[in-house]
Amino acid sequence: MKLGLISLGCDKNTVDSERILARLTAHGAELVQDPGEAEVIVVNTCGFIDAAKQESIDTILDAARLKEEGRCRALVAVGCLVERHREALARELPEVDLLLGLRDLDRLIPDLQRRGVLGSRQLHPGERLPLGSHGHVRYLKVSEGCDHGCAFCAIPLWRGRHRSFHSDQLVAEAKRLEAQGAVELNLVAQDLAHYGRDRRDGTDITSLLRRLLDETDVPWIRLLYIYSAGLREPLVRLMASEGRVMPYIDMPIQHASDAVLERMRRPERRDSLRRKVAWLRESVPGVTLRTTVLVGFPGETDADFRTLVDFLEEARFDRLGAFAFSPQEGTRALSLQASPVPESLARARLAELREVQRAISAERSAAEIGAERAAIVADGAGSTDPALGRLASQADDVDGVTWLEAAEPLSPGQIVKAVVTGAEDFDLRARVVGVLRPAPAIGAVPFEGSAAAVHGNGSSRTRRGARPLPMAPLGLETAWGR
Repeated sequence: MKLGLISLGCDKNTVDSERILARLTAHGAELVQDPGEAEVIVVNTCGFIDAAKQESIDTILDAARLKEEGRCRALVAVGCLVERHREALARELPEVDLLLGLRDLDRLIPDLQRRGVLGSRQLHPGERLPLGSHGHVRYLKVSEGCDHGCAFCAIPLWRGRHRSFHSDQLVAEAKRLEAQGAVELNLVAQDLAHYGRDRRDGTDITSLLRRLLDETDVPWIRLLYIYSAGLREPLVRLMASEGRVMPYIDMPIQHASDAVLERMRRPERRDSLRRKVAWLRESVPGVTLRTTVLVGFPGETDADFRTLVDFLEEARFDRLGAFAFSPQEGTRALSLQASPVPESLARARLAELREVQRAISAERSAAEIGAERAAIVADGAGSTDPALGRLASQADDVDGVTWLEAAEPLSPGQIVKAVVTGAEDFDLRARVVGVLRPAPAIGAVPFEGSAAAVHGNGSSRTRRGARPLPMAPLGLETAWGR
């Protein structure tokens, strides 16, 4: 069976899609890059904001057209949008053969088998496989769900309450990703600072990070999305002292007006945010600070917005993601008595905010010229064309990139030493002056613990002393505590 898999939304969705891919290929599916060649198309949807919902629906409709015109025998929609709006989707999109929410993903394999499009024999354990052509940048989802009650956010409504995965399972998964060639491991969750609190066994994000440092050799480990209120001194000290932990903190503040933060039900206020930014820059030399803000929240006045702009110009975050408020069903924001902000005004504020950050980012980028930095090669190139890379200060997919000029060809996954030679608003140019780490081996073992580990050349061999792992230590069922 030829499989087309389209993954939308956040990096946590990417992890789910990699597990879906592994499960399906474990039963004989073959991933194809062109969905038009696929016999089964799976769309992993996003339901975060209206734009993401529309993208998911448009993608499903595009896939439905391929089903009418091509060789597709089954169209499957899974994920967050389905979890929230299954009944409406079933009414409006009869072209979809199978709708599976987050809690139903364990039905995917048996349902496709009943339809006769998927084999019954399991070929390998089916843990995780990279979606792209390169597996050197991977994501480790350390928990599921969220206990925060932010007024604008619907994620807890479909992802459920916060549940931390056991550190033994996470370390085992990290080892498998490393065996598949991971050079950069990005830890993700709705809030990394909450990791371990529900387990009540002393585990926290710092102890997990120490285990990953001790028990793997992944050279770059990055923390993505951690509430500033949860940042504690042990974690910050570890980041400052351990070179394999990227000096990079993604801390969403959402706003800087105390009145708006209170209506949003956010845990911090402007003064505490100001102190937190100063403390982080003092404690972690060269730290990159990324944040996310939301404009147009109900009741946001011109004065509130000016407070936010002033704070951003003062704090000078290195990276910024900015969004306009999008009302979501079931959230507290819909019941607020505050006056709604007209969409046109919210869009105007968003444009102004992005322009403010563009100038800050341009200043930050220009300051890098002449600096010698480590860079990871994202896509290789020869000596005539620059290769695509990133510095430690540039997270995958959400930040800018660095174009690398080198005398010799570069390969994806290499870590090189480079001197920054030029800067744009968000991107950099650099000249490679040395290789710090070669590209990961092509023949990396994708399924640690399996009796027969498949290698990049298609051969297999029995691994001596391999200890079988559970079939799905962080699989589709256990993510929901089944």
